[in-house]
Amino acid sequence: MENKSYLVFSLDNLKYGIDALLVQEIFYLPELIPIVEAPNDIVGLLNLRGKIVPVMHLSLRLGNQLEQCYLTDSIIVLDYDGLQVGIIVSNVHEVKNISPKLIENAIDYGRIKDINYRFLAGIAKVDSTTILLLNHHNLLREPEKVEALLEEDSQNLEQSSLVNNFYTTCCPNATTKEKTIFKERADNLKQLANDNSSIELIPLAVIGLNNEYFGIELEFVQEFTNIPKVTPIPCCPSHIVGNMNLRGEILTLVDIRSLLNMPLAKTSNGNKALVVGNEDLIAGFSVDEVFDVMYLHPSAVTSLPVAVNSKDEKYLRGTVAYLGNMLTILDLPKLLMNELLVVNETV
Repeated sequence: MENKSYLVFSLDNLKYGIDALLVQEIFYLPELIPIVEAPNDIVGLLNLRGKIVPVMHLSLRLGNQLEQCYLTDSIIVLDYDGLQVGIIVSNVHEVKNISPKLIENAIDYGRIKDINYRFLAGIAKVDSTTILLLNHHNLLREPEKVEALLEEDSQNLEQSSLVNNFYTTCCPNATTKEKTIFKERADNLKQLANDNSSIELIPLAVIGLNNEYFGIELEFVQEFTNIPKVTPIPCCPSHIVGNMNLRGEILTLVDIRSLLNMPLAKTSNGNKALVVGNEDLIAGFSVDEVFDVMYLHPSAVTSLPVAVNSKDEKYLRGTVAYLGNMLTILDLPKLLMNELLVVNETV
């Protein structure tokens, strides 16, 4: 049998995989539209460029309690028998090709607590990581039932918003700033596209460096992660933070602030990192915060201000408005090619 591709993600401190062929889109959690008389695990509706998509929280579907949702949570949109359904998860990691030889189908459910066995298709052991493979046939309800639910509720969305509230259900501790970001994400996703605009939209990961917003094209972003432990590298310049262990792989962590004419920051365990790559070059960037994923139309990008220092201008593609502030788009391929990011560990 051939290898099969699975999208791997985290939820409740466990790793899961789902058939990658079902995945249509992935984006950060936006504000959701409440729905009347929905099953317990369906926490709301999403207006995705004019199409109403039901969204389930995977923890509830698996029979667990709903924990607080965060800005860093993601929605994976799946296409099941022609019906789109979104599932809320914690962190999306990567697509893995898994050999059937690595999948254990005769599952000892006694060692997997708090998970309904009907939703598991098998367990894979990949590079010492245990991945629970989901049975999407049982996980996702019959399409006709969800279609009926949408027909009933999508006609009366404004009234349904009075019955439940996204923030009460999913984010009871959300701050005013976080609510603004959730709302902006929802507004961006529901914008109707012209015939080709969905192809033209540029997905950007929004990060924070020294209280400024920067964007990196999502095609170069492999993962968002916390820094577990940094091991210094001898005889390296100060912008080379050190090495970190990312699930058994050694990743060099760098501070790109020096290339952007910004003061370096102190990086410590628990800080956030952005894992980026272009062709064979992979690195980790230490960042203050990962805020968002936004979809940007090229026409929204404006030229760099005249005041931008010429030293860092070649690494910048332009600017765009973001939450009332200026967001600067980084040219990641040029950043990665800079000789200052090359680590010579033989010195």
